[in-house]
Amino acid sequence: MTMRSTGQSWALDIALAQGGFDALHPAAKGTMEQLGHDHSDFDKVFAQVRSGAMLPKAWATVAAQAEERAAHHEAGGFARTAADLYLRAAVMWGRAQYSIFDADDPRKAAFRRSCNHCVARLGELRDNRVRRVVLDFEGKHIYALLHLPEGEVRNAPAVILGPGMDMIKEDYIHAAERYYTSRGVVALSVEGPGQGESRANGLTVDLTNYERAIGRYIDFLAELPEVDAERIGMFGISMSGYWGMRAAAADTRLAAMAGFEGVSGDFDTIFNRAQPTFKNNYMYMAGYADEGLFDTELAQRMPLGALVAEITCPVFMGIGEFDELTQLEQALATYERIRAPKEMRVYENEFHPLGGAAAEVFRFGAEWLERALSGELGTPGRDVRHYVHNDGRTTDGTANPSWWRGTTPRQIAEAAAAAA
Repeated sequence: MTMRSTGQSWALDIALAQGGFDALHPAAKGTMEQLGHDHSDFDKVFAQVRSGAMLPKAWATVAAQAEERAAHHEAGGFARTAADLYLRAAVMWGRAQYSIFDADDPRKAAFRRSCNHCVARLGELRDNRVRRVVLDFEGKHIYALLHLPEGEVRNAPAVILGPGMDMIKEDYIHAAERYYTSRGVVALSVEGPGQGESRANGLTVDLTNYERAIGRYIDFLAELPEVDAERIGMFGISMSGYWGMRAAAADTRLAAMAGFEGVSGDFDTIFNRAQPTFKNNYMYMAGYADEGLFDTELAQRMPLGALVAEITCPVFMGIGEFDELTQLEQALATYERIRAPKEMRVYENEFHPLGGAAAEVFRFGAEWLERALSGELGTPGRDVRHYVHNDGRTTDGTANPSWWRGTTPRQIAEAAAAAA
């Protein structure tokens, strides 16, 4: 626990009590729906929450209700209805276990078993098209879910779905089916070092092992007869936007990278100015109890800097204009340093969850990757920029907000000059 989180926990409790989840993550319900949360379940949960300590109970309570209803429909032979409810239960059991930051807490393990049970039932009811994957990795294990299209599939494109630091592999079940497998694309929703079951079983994240874990997942996909090893891309949200950039710079087998809300700035914003839970979460993921050591040994070494210049595959970056974790000026400076074919969208007045544009974001990211993996977006020198207004208009040719009046902040101009 950081000093800030210990001293300011009361503020987060007041925010939850007065404004619910939206007070912490504005308009996030739209994003949560893309992650498989039914809005009625979401409302049920937060009707029970008045402090952070109440979150595990609320998530577990509503998860159990959905699971019970799923079992009822399965017993009656209504497989599709049951599968949908098992999905809803799984993502809520996942939230329940995530809300406990002690890998040895038996309640966390119990919630994880319930989550795994619901995913297993879902997979069986969907003709084994959702499959659990456990891979050896540097003396421990990493965990994923493989999502396959219907029917006979051979040499299809594949996309690694990378969760943010407070997400798990189950969060992508809904999106994998809706945006990828329905289009004939194989999807692999993953947990890297520090996340989900990987962290619960002792694998912490360091500066570079997440990108090596992505490489291990590429190994796995490349060996599948369903997958074309030359067409493997990645979709990342938040910290996976960051990890995906590192992976793309380190492993040329990654053929395209699309990231939304990627943390690409100085990491002082996310760890020292944003809500203290973000730093708490990452210290847990990395296995640090000493905040000072975490700062000097890891946090200060994390900024991408010039590393992105080593990326060769097509890259997409999308970010909210007022993202709380990465200042827009820093994200645009990172974009300037990329020399590979690239595209950028800035969403007006959106915050880190991109909740107001979530459905568009998930669909666009999937379609962009589909086109990139087909070879359409890899033209050398490609540089496409958009500023997406919240009134429906889009300004093409620049990602700078219109209220900047045609100016370019110094750090963006300096990054562009350095990359030229």
